[in-house]
Amino acid sequence: MDYEQLLPWAVFAAASTALWAAMNILVRRTTRASVRLEEYRNPMSRQRRELDSIVAGKPNAVTTIVEKTAPALSRALQPKSESEQSELRIRLANAGFSRPNAVRNFLAIKTIALGSGLLFGTLFVLARSGFVGNAWMISVVAGCAGFYIPELILASMRATRREKIFLQLPDTLDLLVVCVEAGLGLDQGLRRVAEEMSAAAPEVCEELNTANMQLQVGKNRRDVLHDLGVRTGVDDVRALAGIVIQADRFGSSIAGALRIQSETMRVKRRQLAEEKAQQTAVKMIFPLVLFIFPGIFVVLVGPAAIQLMENLLVE
Repeated sequence: MDYEQLLPWAVFAAASTALWAAMNILVRRTTRASVRLEEYRNPMSRQRRELDSIVAGKPNAVTTIVEKTAPALSRALQPKSESEQSELRIRLANAGFSRPNAVRNFLAIKTIALGSGLLFGTLFVLARSGFVGNAWMISVVAGCAGFYIPELILASMRATRREKIFLQLPDTLDLLVVCVEAGLGLDQGLRRVAEEMSAAAPEVCEELNTANMQLQVGKNRRDVLHDLGVRTGVDDVRALAGIVIQADRFGSSIAGALRIQSETMRVKRRQLAEEKAQQTAVKMIFPLVLFIFPGIFVVLVGPAAIQLMENLLVE
């Protein structure tokens, strides 16, 4: 049996394996309804899942080493003023790193990246031709690149997380409105929304869980909502926090304020989608000119060019 006869069977086996793997992945996905049914059937499942999350959150050997070496590595890059340190802490919180040691760990990562860039740049120069002329500039450029790469990654993570929160917030507010109109208080509504929307809106629910924990330890609701807006870095969340604070202060309906804010954010999200849809025509010009138009030009003009060349050669 030659390769031409084995090729269809190999393609069939690969396609079947890929289909079987995809079906297993889709079937194994657990929904919120199945999890709650399992909790009713087996009350110990919730405690087992919480224990697994606690065990998974325990630091390993690498994390322990980083925690021990981070103070020494970050000491040289510590911000000189309180405003700079507060700005860095806010940027890290916008990216999802709101732990107390986030600033220290980030500065330690920048120091490690700087040292790694200098090391790899020096090894590259030594492997090529040695430090001849301005070859040492390669090491300097590599070190600067390693120093600023964490900043670029942080900016990308910050923008991505803010966009996710902006897109997830209207649906979360709709459920919060339903909870408040059903008779729950704002604190209980936030806790309920964080439980129900944990799979559909993980970023928003993470921030709501943090706010719930702050409320449980006795922090003022006004300060909690203000911190929520600052921690997310989304203007709509800041506006939402201000609306809720004003409604709580003057005794107006919180459900009505949440409903208006939800509708406003939904309109804004739809307008943003329409704006991106209008930009597609302009963005498609460059792929058309660079990739599609040359192929069409060759197909249409190629035969005529060949005939013209033949006629010129004959003459």
